[in-house]
Amino acid sequence: MEKSKLKSWISFRVKPKEYDIIHAQFQKTTCRKLSEYARKVLLNKPVVVKYRNLSADDFLRDMIKLKNELSAVGNNFNQAVKRLHTLDKFPEVRSWLTTSEPGINAAINKIEEIKSRMNQVYEIWSQK
Repeated sequence: MEKSKLKSWISFRVKPKEYDIIHAQFQKTTCRKLSEYARKVLLNKPVVVKYRNLSADDFLRDMIKLKNELSAVGNNFNQAVKRLHTLDKFPEVRSWLTTSEPGINAAINKIEEIKSRMNQVYEIWSQK
């Protein structure tokens, strides 16, 4: 089926405040261009409006902050463990590291898993 070409122009002037209102309404829709939105409104066709769950947005903002803090904690923890590995003078530290290393690695892996999952959630929510 061939798409019909648009042939006629309709143009009109609006006040800056009116334009801001129209543009704000347009940005809430799934229309890609203002002209597409205007055609739908003027022809009384349905316009799909995006819906944002503000509580979910708040949650996401908090989770992003938590992810960044978690990343900093993980980096500091990792640096501390690496520093402990360089201490050969204290045999107690070396034996503690040897026995604690599986737990330390598990904690680091969990931090990375949480960060990865938070990134996935962010990607899903940022598309809406």
